[in-house]
Amino acid sequence: MCICFQKKIAGRTLEHLSQIAKSPYHTDGTAPGTICSFDEWGIDGGVVMHIATKPSQQKTINTWAVSLQAEYPGRLFCCGSVHPDAEDALEEIASIRKNGLHGIKLHPDYQNFMVEDPKMYPIYEAIAASGLPVVFHTGWDPLSPNCIHASAKGIRNVAKQFPTLKIVAAHMGGMRRYEDSEEELAGTENVWFDTAMSFLYCNPEQFLRLCQKHGTDRILFGSDCPWSRSCDEKDFLLRSGLKDGELEDILWKNAAELFSLPI
Repeated sequence: MCICFQKKIAGRTLEHLSQIAKSPYHTDGTAPGTICSFDEWGIDGGVVMHIATKPSQQKTINTWAVSLQAEYPGRLFCCGSVHPDAEDALEEIASIRKNGLHGIKLHPDYQNFMVEDPKMYPIYEAIAASGLPVVFHTGWDPLSPNCIHASAKGIRNVAKQFPTLKIVAAHMGGMRRYEDSEEELAGTENVWFDTAMSFLYCNPEQFLRLCQKHGTDRILFGSDCPWSRSCDEKDFLLRSGLKDGELEDILWKNAAELFSLPI
């Protein structure tokens, strides 16, 4: 999993987000730059996430995601995004599916919603009906460090209320809230975790325990590139103590099945 931006906004967007996160970035944020970094790091390709931070952005972002995927076939597989406050969010979910994107990204912090807010229920219903997976940022975020918009318990409750909704709880179910993820969310049937930023914030023993409790058939390799280097995330995974078959599932097989990737 990675993030790309259009060339005209990549530089200033990275600078702005870097100041918020107080974190360096490791690519130039563009698709060509990301591909070059992947080649350097030994990464074949990735699922690209996009976030509509304003209602007016969702169509533009999703149109660009479709073109990006066509420009880099077999290397970049794109998810779309909808904004909870957009009047046509439900119609846009259908359009995302129709245009061949592979999932939908929601970021509760940047889109200003709590994951259990009833206003989100029609959106969850529509995504579930589309068959697409939905990816949530979960746990702590530097944008709103004192408010957890998507807690492990909140994701669990949404998963139970919408049992056909395929949920990816990024950052192992809750960035820097791994104890909550282990206690409240691990083992939930229609939830997948991704490994993004684990090498920085999750100790190896807890990471392995989380993988085993949740099930390695529902763990996805994620890097949060450009905020981390995919090779560092991969090295952490390879040192985790997981078996070869489990590693293969996490590195690509699980994502290929969940996101219906043509690989």
